[in-house]
Amino acid sequence: MTAYKSYPKFFVSVDCIIFGFKDGCLKVLIHQRPYEPGMGELSLIGGFVQKNESVDASAKRILRDFTGLDNVYMQQLAAFGEVERDPGERVISVVYYALINVDNYDTQLAEIHNAKWVDVDDLPALCFDHNDMVQKARHMIGEIIKNEPIGSNLLPRYFTLSLLQTLYESILGTSIDKRNFRRAISEKDYIQATGMIDKESSRRGATLYRFKK
Repeated sequence: MTAYKSYPKFFVSVDCIIFGFKDGCLKVLIHQRPYEPGMGELSLIGGFVQKNESVDASAKRILRDFTGLDNVYMQQLAAFGEVERDPGERVISVVYYALINVDNYDTQLAEIHNAKWVDVDDLPALCFDHNDMVQKARHMIGEIIKNEPIGSNLLPRYFTLSLLQTLYESILGTSIDKRNFRRAISEKDYIQATGMIDKESSRRGATLYRFKK
C-alpha cells in the first residue's frame, strides 16, 4: 500500500455509445451534458465509476438509467486516456458500445435526460473526444457484423432481406450489390426464412426472415 501513495490518482469514467436502427439509418443516442465542464454541449451517455462498483457494472447501470433496459448487447470498446481529453480533471474513460432495438427504448427517459437519436452519418460535434469514440465503435461493429449475428439486436424479430441489407449498408457506410449480399447471406447459418410474407414493403410481398435463437 505504501508504494501506491507515490502515484497520482485519476478519475475513471464510463461512456456508453448506444446504437439503434430506425428509418433505414444507424443512429446514436446523445444528450445535452448537464454539468460542467461543457454544460449544455452535446455528449454521449456516461458517468463516473463508483467506489464499490466494477467498470462493467458501472456501464450496465448507466445504460439502464438512460434506456430502462437490462440484458442488452454491450461490449467494451477501448480506453481513452489522453492527458488533456477532459478540461475539468484527468479522466480516463472506458468506453462501451451497446446495440438496442429503438422500439424498446423508454421515451420518457429521453425527456428526463434530454436525450435524442441522431443519424450516425449526421453526427454533430460532441464534447471532448466523443466523436472519435463513435467512429471507432462504428468501425468495430462493421467488422463484427460480417461474421456474427449482432444485427439481431437492432432489427425487429421478423425482417426482409432488403431491410437487413439496409442495416449492413448503414453500419458499413457504403452500398452493397444486392446479388452479392444475398449470396453471402445465404451462406450464413444463423438466418432463416420464416415462410411468412411481408406485403407492406412491396406489391409482390417479400419473404420475412429471422435470426435463429
